[in-house]
Amino acid sequence: METMEMPVPVPPHRLGNDIQQLNIDISNVDLDSIQLPPGEDFGIKSDDEEEEEDSLEFETGFGNIIVVYNLPVVPPEKCEKLEGVVRKIFGQIGTIRERGLWMPIHPETQKSQGYCFIEYNTPQEAQTAKDQTNGYKLDKSHIFAVNMFDDFDKYMKVSNEWIPPETKAYTPGENLQHWLTDEKGRDQFVIRANTDTEVYWNDPRQLKPDLVYRRGYWTESFVQWSSLGTYLATMHRQGAAVWGGSTTFNRLMRFAHPQVKLIDFSPGEKFLVTYSSHEPINPRDTQVSLVQIPGREELRQKNLFSVSDCKMYWQSNGDYLAVKVDRYTKTKKSTYTGFELFRIKERDIPIEVLELENKNDKIIAFAWEPKGHRFAIIHGDGPRPDVSFYSMRSPNNVGRVSKLATIKGKQANSLYWSPIGRFIILAGLKTLNGLLEFYNVDELETMATGEHFMATDIEWDPTGRYAATAVTTVHEMENGFNIWSFNGKLLYRIPRDHFYQLLWRPRPPSLLSPEKEEEISKNLRKYSKKYEAEDQDVSLLLSEQDREKRKRLQEEWQGWVNEWKRFREEEKLYRQELRDGEPSDEEEEYEAEEVEVEELLDVAEEIASFGFEQMD
Repeated sequence: METMEMPVPVPPHRLGNDIQQLNIDISNVDLDSIQLPPGEDFGIKSDDEEEEEDSLEFETGFGNIIVVYNLPVVPPEKCEKLEGVVRKIFGQIGTIRERGLWMPIHPETQKSQGYCFIEYNTPQEAQTAKDQTNGYKLDKSHIFAVNMFDDFDKYMKVSNEWIPPETKAYTPGENLQHWLTDEKGRDQFVIRANTDTEVYWNDPRQLKPDLVYRRGYWTESFVQWSSLGTYLATMHRQGAAVWGGSTTFNRLMRFAHPQVKLIDFSPGEKFLVTYSSHEPINPRDTQVSLVQIPGREELRQKNLFSVSDCKMYWQSNGDYLAVKVDRYTKTKKSTYTGFELFRIKERDIPIEVLELENKNDKIIAFAWEPKGHRFAIIHGDGPRPDVSFYSMRSPNNVGRVSKLATIKGKQANSLYWSPIGRFIILAGLKTLNGLLEFYNVDELETMATGEHFMATDIEWDPTGRYAATAVTTVHEMENGFNIWSFNGKLLYRIPRDHFYQLLWRPRPPSLLSPEKEEEISKNLRKYSKKYEAEDQDVSLLLSEQDREKRKRLQEEWQGWVNEWKRFREEEKLYRQELRDGEPSDEEEEYEAEEVEVEELLDVAEEIASFGFEQMD
């Protein structure tokens, strides 16, 4: 069987440095007819350019170009329409470069030749286009065959002789969960400030964070941890990148999605969703339907009328669903708010309606207790709204929602439950200047109050032991973050200019059974002795460090004083000369004497005319 080599045409604007490897006879090319875009030389030096000592390395290859076969062969008048169809299909996958679609034309018939070249911005987009469109059925007679342009050169270089593959020694990668084995039981968090993205250990014993990893220009917009804390995602114009590690973060995967705006991981980290646009939804009559996945069976529905706005709040375990509904009054001049509460785990999924005592109260914030049955609402119209706590369990177990307490007149506009429940932060963010109240819902009492001036964000760590408050670039001043204990004690402050983001690293669910966790809780005093001893050692070490720091500062101060004394002694003769030979520097040995000196600066004579010559 004879093998024939078919020359593959190349888009004209991609020739440049590769003209020799493509076996093109340069003598047959009219160089005067070639026009390059402004500012582009494709690596071709002009005669008046000076050669630099270090030659620049240009990226060669065609990894971002695909070749599409089995296109219709059309006459000249239909070529533009066919090109529009191809551009529409392939433009949905990635950004096609300017002049990045080239459809060769037969020189004699002027018809298209049944294939085209498409150049994307990145090789990742080209690979995605190849994977998604290879075998695409344009019509009954035309099914696309798509290949990477680089594949032609690769396949032509395949040797006819079989060479056994090289066996490489196995090199184990970094354990992506190794950070969970920290001996101090610390948690990690990531921050973005200036052009840097940094990962830290939270070290409250040392009253400061411990740097793990820093990288400049790591992301173009924001970063996000995966659901279980295994991965860290960074956002870029071309798409998202996923990184993993404990102390060194290596790139594990890239996902092409131009202009990605949002990203979300599935609870088990097996799937990733990227999102790049948003279309507003106009308020109207609404139906809330509860659908089972994946069977799509509708379990419960509720029709809502005269709806102005509607928001849903899931409880973390999926036991309850709250639907906040803003409805128009009969006059359509105002709205009032109510809640539709779904009991998901109960038979027939009963729905209960909750309305506040004052229907005209504005709902400022709503939040479920994680893994619990309680929720909190901030409501009111004045500068000091009320905070009410409710429970989905009633004292008599009649399956009715019950109010636990209402706290009057709080300067709060946000609610932040601890991830273990029980504790909540009532926060007055942004316009309320960062007022904080750490509240114990079990005891219905305030544990502590604090303030982080101009705070914009609050994040609990995954264990519920610590909380971080931050001032981001929403404000130009006071940027940075504070770390607090769960009961409202300020542990340390970290000021950072141009501060954008702080996120705690999530932890996977505990491997301990509920029975084991309950046993540990009952015998906590026995387990805590070890850590109390460690805390005491750290406290003594910090005290010793403080003493050394104070001693060092005192020595620096004393050295500064001695230096000035030496300098003063060196100038003693000069000062004596200024005092006309008086040797003493003590001011009390001299009498102050005031001397007035009058000095004539200038004399001027001028003849003034009073108009007497006119009287004559």
